[in-house]
Amino acid sequence: MQHFPQPVFVAAGLRTPFGRGGGALANYDAISLSVPVVKAMAARAEPDLVVWGSVIPNLGWSNIAREIWLDAGLNPNVPAFSVVLACSTSMTAAFAAAGMLGGGIDLAMVGGGEVMSRPPIALTAEASKRLTDLFGSDPSAALAALQALTPQDYVLPTKGWANRITGRTMGDHMEETAKAWQISRQAQDDWALLSHQRAVAGWNSGFFDDLVIKLPELERDSNPRADTSAEKLAALKPAFDRTSGQGSLTAGNSSPITDGAAGCWIANEAGLARLPDGTPHLRLVDYEVAAVDHHTEGLLMAPSYAIPRLLARNGLRYADIDLWEIHEAFAAQVLANVAAIERPDWVRTKTGVQAEFGTFPWERVNPNGGSVAIGHPFGATGARDLSQAVKELWSHPVGSRAIVSVCADGGQGTVTLLERV
Repeated sequence: MQHFPQPVFVAAGLRTPFGRGGGALANYDAISLSVPVVKAMAARAEPDLVVWGSVIPNLGWSNIAREIWLDAGLNPNVPAFSVVLACSTSMTAAFAAAGMLGGGIDLAMVGGGEVMSRPPIALTAEASKRLTDLFGSDPSAALAALQALTPQDYVLPTKGWANRITGRTMGDHMEETAKAWQISRQAQDDWALLSHQRAVAGWNSGFFDDLVIKLPELERDSNPRADTSAEKLAALKPAFDRTSGQGSLTAGNSSPITDGAAGCWIANEAGLARLPDGTPHLRLVDYEVAAVDHHTEGLLMAPSYAIPRLLARNGLRYADIDLWEIHEAFAAQVLANVAAIERPDWVRTKTGVQAEFGTFPWERVNPNGGSVAIGHPFGATGARDLSQAVKELWSHPVGSRAIVSVCADGGQGTVTLLERV
């Protein structure tokens, strides 16, 4: 099936090394960390459009894509706009750009950046209004009120990036989902260990060398641990459910606080011809954006709805997919989503898809590691996943296919089908 009116391609781009929260990249912000990526990609080809995103709000800018492009000192005649869809932000940027190809746009640069080490601190709506009203009528009183602010007047990241509606973090929600799907601590730790081992092996083999630019502060991802082990992972205490005695999500089997920026290319045939010869690329065949009621289905379970629908629409089974690049917000999230789509009765009831998909090929998932090991800068993960999948499938025969899946806060998720051409 061809979802688009013309062939659309996703080509591997570049990213920064992903830095551990509070570490080597903590002095950047989302703009300054994205600038080196955008400049390095633009040195290969000037795009007709830039679509970029960042998830953690910042009052210092409104259109981060344009700010990055101009701060990079690049052609001001290239338009740029921003997108936000939680952890799926830069994959959504790819879909947005794909739908805009034509009419003078043949090549788009898409991506995102996040410096989770530096979340801005904001005032509550009540405190903001109080100060704004005073500054308009009595500036001296406003200055006095500003000095008199208390901790209750600030929106502090005491709960990390908690869901606004529920007031709970993604980890809090995922603990519930892990219990509901009976995902064991052992299974989570086993997957986390595999993710670290594969990411370390990918770096040692040179797989990441042409996907990652070097920064003065950091030359390679700082999160993958060559020295981790089953014993070390098992020794970690629960990070979210610390009181029931049943908590299974830990710092070791969850994606870490991470700083990073990543980009990739979206192109039609004319745009693809402008990239350097030999740039790995795949055809973007189709995609699915899904949303579920996160009060009943689990905050990060939307991919389990999107994957069956995408496959059924294209007449495919699990065995027809040669590579699965699945974002690892938590090891439990990967395991729970796949547990769902492995149950034909659940697929039929929840997604309305009647097709049978066969046995899920676990051995084809994340061959060079995933977010548990590499890290998860919210705005950058989608582009990182896309570029990584493109390079991974590039070594496969023509006709091979990949699924890239990213879950997102708010009960949403994005999934795409790619083909080697």
